[in-house]
Amino acid sequence: MSIAQRPKPEDMSHVIVVGGGPAGLSAALFAAKNGLEATVFDTDDTWMHKAHLFNYLGVNSLDGSSYLDIARDQVDDVGAERHHAEVTSVETTDDGFAVTADDETHHAAYLVLATGADRSLAEELGCETTDEGTVDVDVTMETSVEDAYATGAMVRAEEWQAIISAGDGAAAALNVLTKEKGDHFHDFDVPADAENAMAAVVDDPEAESDDA
Repeated sequence: MSIAQRPKPEDMSHVIVVGGGPAGLSAALFAAKNGLEATVFDTDDTWMHKAHLFNYLGVNSLDGSSYLDIARDQVDDVGAERHHAEVTSVETTDDGFAVTADDETHHAAYLVLATGADRSLAEELGCETTDEGTVDVDVTMETSVEDAYATGAMVRAEEWQAIISAGDGAAAALNVLTKEKGDHFHDFDVPADAENAMAAVVDDPEAESDDA
């Protein structure tokens, strides 16, 4: 089991994330880390490759592409699936959502849209918009379409910052977790969690063979 990854019960719901920038990867991290099945579809067409982070709290200086490499590894470590594929359509179903990517249809109970300033999928889904043309969401990032979330530049006219987008993704995933677990969900870790996780890796022969 990966560091900090929690077991995934058979009845836990599937979350599809469209977009692999700070918002999408953050949503996938929080969801997968806490036992949900999370799948990310991404074309890697993100403005982060043109960025250099000096204003991301806790990071003095980091190239945007390097940030993505670190974030992707972190998401992979908690068991999320990532696919390099373009999502061409989304629609609601009786059980949630159908997402088409590379001519294949995938189903999920929850949908997190993290496609930057491209709001076309939200429009296709029927999400309400504001007078500024951004996707209308509540404080949990949920849209007018139940169980569908929009994040980052989709919901803001100008304030496009990596750290804000990452927070949006986390807020969306935490709301999904709250719905799934029936209580206000908090993802708090303490130093003992890190120590236990590291001890589990050291004691896991499979983990040691993977590193060899």
